[in-house]
This record gives sequence, C-alpha cells and structure tokens, in this order.
Amino acid sequence: MMQIGHQIVSIELFAQPTAEQPAYQPVLLWDETGATLVDTGNVGQFDQVQKAVSEAGLTLNDIKRVILTHQDIDHIGNVSRLLEANPGIEIWAHEDDIPVITGQEPLIKVTPERLAQMPEAAREAIQNVLDERSSISISRVLHDGDQLELHGGIQVIHTPGHTPGHICLYLPKEKLLLAADELTIHEGELQGPVPGFTPNMAQAIESMGKLADLPLDGVFCYHGGLYDKSPNERIREIIQSHR
Repeated sequence: MMQIGHQIVSIELFAQPTAEQPAYQPVLLWDETGATLVDTGNVGQFDQVQKAVSEAGLTLNDIKRVILTHQDIDHIGNVSRLLEANPGIEIWAHEDDIPVITGQEPLIKVTPERLAQMPEAAREAIQNVLDERSSISISRVLHDGDQLELHGGIQVIHTPGHTPGHICLYLPKEKLLLAADELTIHEGELQGPVPGFTPNMAQAIESMGKLADLPLDGVFCYHGGLYDKSPNERIREIIQSHR
C-alpha cells in the first residue's frame, strides 16, 4: 500500500506470491461520503483487495462505490466478489463500456480463442467472472466532463482507445491524475498504453491530448504506480513521438 494523496492510497496486487512488483494497482480514497475504490484487480485477487482495505483502516462495508475505469478483466475481476461481501456498493462506469461490464456484450480482449489457450484453472476462473457480469447493475453512468462530488471534486475524462469507454479521473485539489491504462510506467519512465492491448492506439494518443495541459503534480498508473517527474512535459513527449 502506498500513500499517494490525502486519504488516497494505492492497493498493490501481485500476480504471483513471489512477485517483487505489483502487477495491478487499484486506488482507494475516502472522505465524509465514504470510501471509493477505483478498479478492483484481476480474477482471484479478492483476498489481496480485502487485506489492503483492512490495512488502510477500513472494511469492505465502508466502500460506498466502485468506479470502473474500463472493461478489462484485470479491472473488473473482483466486482462480483465485492458485491457479495457488500451488496450496497454502487458501481459507476462510462456509458461506452457498460454493455461489456454488465455482460450484454463480450469483452473485446478476452476472446474465445484466447480463453481456449489458457490453463484450465485460469480459464474456469475467468469464465466464472464473465458469467457473473449479468448480475452487475450500474448505479451511475459516467460521461466525459462529469464532476463527481467526491474528495473535493473529481473530473471524469473520457479517454477512448484502450477501450471505447476508458476513463481517467482528475483530482484538481491534489493535482493528481488517475490514468488507469491510458498511461503506464516502464523502467521508471512514463509511457502510453501498451500497444498489444490497445485496439485503437491512434485514438488513445488523441485522447492523451486531453491530459497534457492539466495542472499535474503526479500521474498514477494502474500498471506502474506514481510518476511525478514533470508529467505534463512527458505526456507531450509521448504524443509528439506518435506523430
């Protein structure tokens, strides 16, 4: 767990027990309205999520809402388990990814062919999560430019490309961007989204233009953690490198 702002921590989730670096980093923040979890980790990581929430001094019952930045399995992987533990949790997501999150449409990256190549145990676990999506109901539909009355104000920024409904969250009070998968960190340097998992890279880079002029002290990436070395300058460099 890492403190990234006032009453804002990252939840470090490890793909393997022996891993030295976290593979996924949801964000937990809380204020007088209760706790908000941004993304939920990958399939099979519920126990890690629960432990991290406890280490932050909270319980799953303190979580009032989950904001899903997009549809990918490593972000929605524990939604159903969280709802089992606390049925009162609200699920918020962008309108363009809701049909996938709620099971009306297939995930764009977890194809039957890809599932078939997985080990049986992993395939069954993922299939269970896919099947459980139909029980997920969305409490709030998010749109580009929405201002969320949480944590001093949070701005929703629609950044399609990695998925159609991918969003980033900007916290102006902290000058902090929760970039989800729009930005990543590789070997200590801020990068764009991973090309192999980004169906429309050109659109993702275009979306990045919305981020370049935000007043930023830090960018927090779901894959890689916190980047605070002149993030605006680096974002502009990434955009320029794709022209």
